[in-house]
Amino acid sequence: MDAIQMTELAKSLAGALTGAEDLHETLVAELARAPLSEAEADALLPLIRREAEAALIARLDQLDAGFLTAVIRHACGHAPIPGSAAIQSHLKNAEVAPVMSPDPRETRATALPSERPRMPAFSDRAFDAWFDGLREGEEMLYGYGLYGEKRRVYMADQYRDASGPEPRSRHLGIDIFAPAGTSVTAPLPGYVHRVAYNADPLDYGHTVILRHATEDGLPFWTLYGHLGQPHVAEGDEIAPGQTIAPLGDWHENGGWAPHLHFQLITSLLAQTGGNFYGVGHDSLWPVWAGISPDPNLILRLPEAVFRL
Repeated sequence: MDAIQMTELAKSLAGALTGAEDLHETLVAELARAPLSEAEADALLPLIRREAEAALIARLDQLDAGFLTAVIRHACGHAPIPGSAAIQSHLKNAEVAPVMSPDPRETRATALPSERPRMPAFSDRAFDAWFDGLREGEEMLYGYGLYGEKRRVYMADQYRDASGPEPRSRHLGIDIFAPAGTSVTAPLPGYVHRVAYNADPLDYGHTVILRHATEDGLPFWTLYGHLGQPHVAEGDEIAPGQTIAPLGDWHENGGWAPHLHFQLITSLLAQTGGNFYGVGHDSLWPVWAGISPDPNLILRLPEAVFRL
């Protein structure tokens, strides 16, 4: 498209988005009829904002511009995150260390789908006693919360935003449940990108984000949520197998049963702090799966540990 056509498209989209109940749904529907090149898709959001009225601008400003651009790219038939496929290809062949000690690949395990019969909620303190009851004596046991799982706990207003009524309800990481104090370790070489304490109820609590790179220099990140006091600081160089932090307890991990939320991130979007989305919209799962692919690319766990 030439500049005039792009401006006309932006005006049309600004009109369609004004007052729309669901901005994401409207963008996808409107752009299905206006195929754009990757460069045009990447340039569209600022043009929409330029043509928008004040109410729509205020609504857009509450949302992550990087995610909106990923939605636009997806609607136009492009990969939501340009480098995501290359990062995933790199990880399939990368040498990785375990993310906890003892090594999850050598430790007894059980699947913990959120709807497992008779299991207390992960945010219910009764979970601890229930989980302890699954062990045999003092034998270590890891429990695994599922990647891509749609969870009822995320249907609350806390997981909705100005985009519309749909909550972010699908889990973007893999959870590893274990006793508080269990060592969390780095699977790959990298640097500490952020160390933060996300204090809101049912947030991450202590959080570490590490920055890594492919052999071609593409950056990607791993996120570790629900920690105890981290042992690392921003800017530290990290070696595979190095301890990052202990697993946190209820009072410091956002109010959850002790577990690690481990997430792979191919783009931080417009997020610059020490937090990142841990759940995504069900209707936009292809977009979120490009942003946060299956972390089992790194964990290398057998599929059996995710099934009862």
